[in-house]
Amino acid sequence: MRIGIPDDGGPLVPATPATTGRLVGLGYDVVVAAGAGAGAGFPDAAYEAAGAAVVPGEEAWAADVVAVTRAPADLAAPGPAALRPGAVLVAQMSPAARPGLLRELAARGVTALALDAVPRISRAQSLDVLSALSNVAGYRAVVEAAAEFGGMFSGQVTAAGTTPPATVFVIGAGVAGLAAVGAAGSLGAQVRAFDVRPEAAEQIESMGATVVRADAAAQQVSTDGYASALTADQEAAALRAYAAETARADVVITTALVRGTAPTTVTAEMVAAMRPGSVVVDLAAPGGGNCELTVPGERVVSDNGVVVLGYTDLPDRMPRHTSELLGTAVANLLALLTPARDGRPALDLDDVVVRGMTVTTGGEVLWPPPPVAVSAAGAGAAAAPAPAAEPAPVPRRRPALRAALTGLAAVLGALAVAASPAEQAAHFTVLALAVVVGFYVISHVTHALHTPLMSQTNAISGIILVGGMLQIGSADPVVTTLAVLASAVASINIVGGFLVTYRMLGMFRRGADPADATAGGGAR
Repeated sequence: MRIGIPDDGGPLVPATPATTGRLVGLGYDVVVAAGAGAGAGFPDAAYEAAGAAVVPGEEAWAADVVAVTRAPADLAAPGPAALRPGAVLVAQMSPAARPGLLRELAARGVTALALDAVPRISRAQSLDVLSALSNVAGYRAVVEAAAEFGGMFSGQVTAAGTTPPATVFVIGAGVAGLAAVGAAGSLGAQVRAFDVRPEAAEQIESMGATVVRADAAAQQVSTDGYASALTADQEAAALRAYAAETARADVVITTALVRGTAPTTVTAEMVAAMRPGSVVVDLAAPGGGNCELTVPGERVVSDNGVVVLGYTDLPDRMPRHTSELLGTAVANLLALLTPARDGRPALDLDDVVVRGMTVTTGGEVLWPPPPVAVSAAGAGAAAAPAPAAEPAPVPRRRPALRAALTGLAAVLGALAVAASPAEQAAHFTVLALAVVVGFYVISHVTHALHTPLMSQTNAISGIILVGGMLQIGSADPVVTTLAVLASAVASINIVGGFLVTYRMLGMFRRGADPADATAGGGAR
């Protein structure tokens, strides 16, 4: 069967030369409309080298399987009109918002698979286009903010003076928010972020940013990874936190969406309190916008000189990378539909992933799909009511026990120091001070520096290993025993530290095949 890649008029293309080779390997004949990949930097010759045929646009629309970036607005337009009954259409469709399109596709006998209706389960991550595009949008939001901002993100020290780093405040720590946090941090900005989901705090800290806390606005741990609508009290507490943070920020990036709807997180009064030249990038503009001054698709400047960006095409502004992610998702979908690698897609509606994406088939509209049964660990189990016959467990007093043991250890240590010779007491004092100083120094090191910190501790372990080896063979059996133990522990620490460092560095190496970089699908 033939897979057609038409030119849908935008800069994106749902198949790259690399993923075209994967489709050919599945047994399909691939036809690409002339110039379809030009906007993303993929010439027709590259597709031909990958095994595809370059054809006129209408011929690509007439294929057995048609993959486009977004479903056409008008199926009667030139090109989409060639879509034949029985064809399979793969595209982003916004099925919940476009029931008319679904009815028209069903009436024409088209089997439609919506890339933006992938179930949020682990097995479907390699098909998750929305997460992939959100990642790109978060990164691009920082690029747009840096272009608008009148200064550098990183602080500078020059002979003429110093400049402080920019302060970036990110509202929402989902895929887009975390991508923005990472991009802004890599440019040297001081990044602060807030999310109503308590489990997001650890993710923010892991990116090297500072968590903004508003306990009165925090929700319960989410069982599905999404935030829910805030209560009136929670919303008021969140707005107070937003007001304080936006007033001190140079750049504000908003990403809050609740089931596709954008709540107001930045009011006009907050914008009026920001410094002239500050920038607000509203990633929720497609849902109406988080900022009251946002105009979807446009750049607005407030009365006090704050730039508000409501662009809705941020992924399209990075067409090459976005097309690679889209192409990988489409190739992964076709691999799922073609297990026999015979060039014939098999629609298995018993598969929850395929069923969730299938919005029309056999002349019927199948949207919305049935809910996917997901076993939620931890939070889901905690939410289940306990059996009535079971008495509530008595909480253990671990903090009190820990404090008692700590006090006992301190008393024993003091007695040991008092009973020791003067030289030994001095050694105990140095050891105690080293433990206290080391604890406070390491506990305040940002997460982003843990890997280089581990390399430094490897050097310290090397010193311990050398000292222990020098003491092995001492006439005192206690000294020899301690030396052997110190050498063994230091050796384990050195070997383990270098192995972990090596694996961490391996995550940042580029592979030889560009297709391998995106084979894992979108980040969640």
